[in-house]
Amino acid sequence: MRLAGLSIVVVEDHAFQRRVALRLLAELGLSQIGEAADGAAALALLAKAQTPPDVVLVDLDLPGMDGIEFIGHVAARKLARAIALTSALDPALLNTVQGMARAYGLRVLGVVEKPLTTAKLAEVLAQFHNAEESSVVEPSIEIRHEALRHGLGASEFEPFFQPKVALSTGQVVGVEALARWRHDGRIIPPNQFISIFEREGLIDEFTERMLERSCIWQRRWAAAGVELKLSVNVSMLNLLHVDAADRYQRIVVDNGVKPRDVVIEVTESSVMSEAGHALNVLARLRLKGFGLSIDDFGTGYSSLAQLSQIPFTELKIDQGFVSGAVRQPRKRAVVETSLDLARKLQLTVVAEGVETVEEWQMLAELGCQQAQGFLIAPALPGDELLAAIRNWHQPETPHPESQ
Repeated sequence: MRLAGLSIVVVEDHAFQRRVALRLLAELGLSQIGEAADGAAALALLAKAQTPPDVVLVDLDLPGMDGIEFIGHVAARKLARAIALTSALDPALLNTVQGMARAYGLRVLGVVEKPLTTAKLAEVLAQFHNAEESSVVEPSIEIRHEALRHGLGASEFEPFFQPKVALSTGQVVGVEALARWRHDGRIIPPNQFISIFEREGLIDEFTERMLERSCIWQRRWAAAGVELKLSVNVSMLNLLHVDAADRYQRIVVDNGVKPRDVVIEVTESSVMSEAGHALNVLARLRLKGFGLSIDDFGTGYSSLAQLSQIPFTELKIDQGFVSGAVRQPRKRAVVETSLDLARKLQLTVVAEGVETVEEWQMLAELGCQQAQGFLIAPALPGDELLAAIRNWHQPETPHPESQ
């Protein structure tokens, strides 16, 4: 565990609790440790630092400036690389604060419940080195319309593929295609260019390129004896054109793939905000045999009536609910409720962001059908996928008598 090199600042008003935290961090081999007794002192300390600390451990119940206000200042001024909460407060409040911090753009490692122990601290701080793709904040870059247009023409955009595994058998049954841009020696993630494609009117061309290249890879894997269902993300703007279903069918068939082996993924928030415009295309996609997946379920504000109107075949539980659900009853309740709803609507359920064996075991016990996440594999180039599948081994579930 690579904790010794981390720089930490502890923000805790209770002197005894602060000393305990400092001692436990030292026992973990950490030596770059700062401390502050309130939010104002902590901000002053962070502002003087030559480089932001790796992690700020902050108690929410601080005098004067509370921890929530303090986190807002840290985010606005980019005074830390990540934060972790230390608290014994209501889990619902802690979940809200974590969501707020992430919305501000901060990386949140989790909550260290009081009383503190070395094991609790180590578990949360270890998340700093977690290589899960979704938690890595990429530096923003200036992207011009001309660069995007050239990149499309030069085939610089390509799909990477993250495996989806059946929890009952451990078999890889599908992949999600995730766009990447190989540009100037870098691999740029989609959150830095999708919105620009949408704004510049290039999203249709981009989505069709991704669908075509993904189908080409699927056909290659099939020729090698590996049959995988393919999931491809589409933008809400793609669904505003009534001929989208026809175009997607033509691309898939022309590349030797059956529509029934392709799942179109749309996010909950985008579909529900424009459901009236999208129903035509979504219904026609289902009519042609495509699967339909509602992505990031639970992060939007959809009604059950709207969900029942759209012919989805798959529901994906957002990783924000999967992560921590083993120990946080409220998150587990969201997962259980989502699974129950999916069963009643006869939808396949995929849990996103599965990172630990404990999360895998919990999902298997709850009857979730599929999982994807770093525990299985990150998103990989098409030519590396088959090797990753061969090297994948299902986690062993302990027998009841050994628990």
